[in-house]
Amino acid sequence: MFRLLTAAIVTVVAAQTALAEVRERPGWVVLQTTHDYATLAKRVKSAAAKQKLGVVSQASATVGAKKVLNKTIAGNTVIGLYHPRFAVPMLEASVAAGIEAPIRVYVTENADKTATLSYKKPSHLFSAYMDEGGENLQKLATELDLVFEALATEAAAN
Repeated sequence: MFRLLTAAIVTVVAAQTALAEVRERPGWVVLQTTHDYATLAKRVKSAAAKQKLGVVSQASATVGAKKVLNKTIAGNTVIGLYHPRFAVPMLEASVAAGIEAPIRVYVTENADKTATLSYKKPSHLFSAYMDEGGENLQKLATELDLVFEALATEAAAN
């Protein structure tokens, strides 16, 4: 009986964790949308193309959990976006800042089947490298903040 109760509690906690919504935190932008998970992921890619950003990487715990563990979890994908027009000046300003590229956008499914779009602002990501990157890296981070704001606004719009 104890094992059965323990298994039930673990299952409920795991389900709640999988559907926990992303919350605001320093340096993050979190946008609740009316779109479902799959639609929002497609809209992010479309908005990225309009901003002339390439999809550099994509990882989905949802897909991995299903394929490898035969488990179904809430929609969850990280899409890495960047472009050489940003990479070159970033690296000229700070080679160490290169670890922050591509800039990732996080699409998560909510309990009500809507989806949330989250990302760390480029200025937040690059803040650790401003000592060496100086004004050039600051300028790039500010430009990227605007690019990602436009991308997110378009992707999340109704």
